[in-house]
Amino acid sequence: MSPLSLSCRHLPGGVLITVAGELDSTNADQLESYAERHRRPGPGMVLDLAGLTFMDSRGLHVLLRLNAAVREQGGLLRLAAVHDVPARVLQITGVWLALHIHPDAQHAADAMREHHGNGVPDRQ
Repeated sequence: MSPLSLSCRHLPGGVLITVAGELDSTNADQLESYAERHRRPGPGMVLDLAGLTFMDSRGLHVLLRLNAAVREQGGLLRLAAVHDVPARVLQITGVWLALHIHPDAQHAADAMREHHGNGVPDRQ
């Protein structure tokens, strides 16, 4: 099992959290509490999942709860660089179509900055 690694960087319009390793029932709460500690009211949040190699249903539930929490405060959750097993989990559950997914963190950050600047939610 690969441990979960998390890092955070504040950006115009929100926060970028880089997630690497495996997201499962043993550490999903760690991601949720980390994201909640770094989230600010209003702005969006980007989760860069380029380094995420595995995600189970517990990880999926955390993403859905974070999405709801960010939206509740007027922001948008964006996922960046979702590949392999995590992408497959999102696709087969139908969640892929319900979230804002970008090819990489730069595209997600640009969309977040644009949304923050004009106050109009974007749709991907």
